[in-house]
Amino acid sequence: MKVIVVGAGVAGCAIAYELARRGAQVTLLDARAPGRGATYASAGILTPAVEGNNAPLLHLTSCSLAIYDEFIRRVCADAGVDVDYARNGTLQVAFTKAESAALEENARRFASTGVEHVLLDPHEAAALEPALSTSIVSALRLPKQGYVSAEQLVDALVKAASKYGASVVNCRAERIEDGPNGASVITSHQTFDADAVVVATGSWSIPPFGTKQPAAVKPIRGQLLHLRADHSLAAHVLWGPLCYVVQWRDLSLLVGATVEDVGFDERTTVEGVRMLLDAAVALVPALDRAHFQQARVGLRPKTEDELPSIGRSSTMHHVFHAMGLYRNGVLLAPLTAMLVADLVLEGREHDELALVRPDRFGL
Repeated sequence: MKVIVVGAGVAGCAIAYELARRGAQVTLLDARAPGRGATYASAGILTPAVEGNNAPLLHLTSCSLAIYDEFIRRVCADAGVDVDYARNGTLQVAFTKAESAALEENARRFASTGVEHVLLDPHEAAALEPALSTSIVSALRLPKQGYVSAEQLVDALVKAASKYGASVVNCRAERIEDGPNGASVITSHQTFDADAVVVATGSWSIPPFGTKQPAAVKPIRGQLLHLRADHSLAAHVLWGPLCYVVQWRDLSLLVGATVEDVGFDERTTVEGVRMLLDAAVALVPALDRAHFQQARVGLRPKTEDELPSIGRSSTMHHVFHAMGLYRNGVLLAPLTAMLVADLVLEGREHDELALVRPDRFGL
């Protein structure tokens, strides 16, 4: 089967890899280099218990995290590279009594749903993370969560997909046409024909020929800081009231992220950088001496209900959607790739697809 995947963010790259390793002839199209959109401004946090703010999203993200170990093992083996990935746990901290009460409420919720966790007092938190601020009043540790380097993961996915014959084409898709036996992606220079097209374009929609596609997603700007320390400052993913901090094995630190409804504006701002720096130093005072590498920005595709749109198009039979992953594109990548590949190649519809049907947005 010949499949075109439009959009080379982490989800599109994961889908292209999964399709190609199962024998499909895959072409991955994007106007940018792989992973240079919203994925570039992702810290790669794998935290369903923190980000899963409604029951369906918690279910989806938890299912995806459950298959992450095997996903990373397979991708790294196929690509012949290593990816910085750790299930080192998260540590959420509170600076006030109100924030501490919120952590206690979260702990009660986790206890009722079987999520492994432990509440810590300031001394216990400091024993785990000596660089934390001495002003915290409590902390909540979730040992099964973690992070992955989104940048390294995308590179590995492209290498692994290429091993199975997938090709990456740098061009902008302008529209999609559906026909009786397949679908086509039209660019300014040529037309790509396939048995199926997967649309994984993040915040950018592609209109089908002769119709106007509804705006299923809206862009939400997220600014992220890339710092570097001279030594280890965080053994966990640290989560404060205003930011999170992730430290990679090479001592890089990612601090994120703003949530800004500013349309398709991909510029970094002084306000955003200053807010993240202040919040990061308040959380880990030693970050005041870290080296500033760069500020990154990405537009995260948010749907009205904050659930992605994954599945067959209700208006074009040979077109499939994998959009609207918002703040969980990296976390949901393995599950999204499996759901799409099973549907496209085998016609198999997992129960999870009922939660994310594209037709709820008219797609």
